[in-house]
Amino acid sequence: MYTSAKQLGLKQCRHCKLSMPEEQSHCQRCHMRVHSRTPQSMQKCWAFIIAATVGLFPANLMPITVLSTRGAPQYETIMSGVISLIKDDMVGIAIVVFVASIVVPVMKLVGLVVILLSLQFNLNLNNRQRIVIYRIIDIIGKWSMLDLFVLSIMIAVFERNNLVGVEAGPGATAFGAVVLLTLFAAKSFDTRLIWDKQLE
Repeated sequence: MYTSAKQLGLKQCRHCKLSMPEEQSHCQRCHMRVHSRTPQSMQKCWAFIIAATVGLFPANLMPITVLSTRGAPQYETIMSGVISLIKDDMVGIAIVVFVASIVVPVMKLVGLVVILLSLQFNLNLNNRQRIVIYRIIDIIGKWSMLDLFVLSIMIAVFERNNLVGVEAGPGATAFGAVVLLTLFAAKSFDTRLIWDKQLE
């Protein structure tokens, strides 16, 4: 068993890393407000998760691109775009699009839900497993920029000689919102809550 800084009556500034007594409200070094734990961390994380989950439906069901071929608009969702890429023998790009736009956001959301539920309902999951899940989410999060390139890839690939224009559809806005919401969800969760649970 270990002793946490919170048990010793200490807390750390998340900006400059200065340790101080728990009753101190502001950092002496950078003058930022200091909390022992991020206020309402789990509630904020749940809010972002729910919002991102709702956003997944329009992001995947609504057109992400509108292709104008000889005056006739052609609407492409993420999945129809993946299928078109496979038909055009662009399997590699299809895999990138599928993983970046569907697998990555869903994995991040499922991982965070598992961590939160295990903490709130004392599910059979130890702290090491929770931290491993969060680290995987964090690593995936570093590739979130890949999601933002999906729309660009699809627009570039669907350009044809007879193509008049390419526009972003309403699904692109929802997709961008999902990327940001999943990022905010991961960053809003205070991992120290995992270890606090063990000390209760």
